[in-house]
Amino acid sequence: MLDKDRVLAALNEVIDPEIGMSLPELNMIKEVNVDDEVIEIKMVLTVPFCPLATFLVEEVKRKMAEVAEGRKVKVVVLDEPWRPPESFRK
Repeated sequence: MLDKDRVLAALNEVIDPEIGMSLPELNMIKEVNVDDEVIEIKMVLTVPFCPLATFLVEEVKRKMAEVAEGRKVKVVVLDEPWRPPESFRK
């Protein structure tokens, strides 16, 4: 059964190539919604106008296609600032 935890586990394999950490580890995934028809991922970018934005969104879609079980995948890039994980702020 596909649920939020399984989606996040799959997203742990999507690595930001500039930082070398997964999107969930970087606190870039803000919301995951799964229903019978759609997986919706809401995410933020580390910087506005990130040059890797398209690449990262496509990687999320590609990874979700592997676990979607026939659902559509929707990725929404939120217009809000990225807040680094606590480990970055020490």
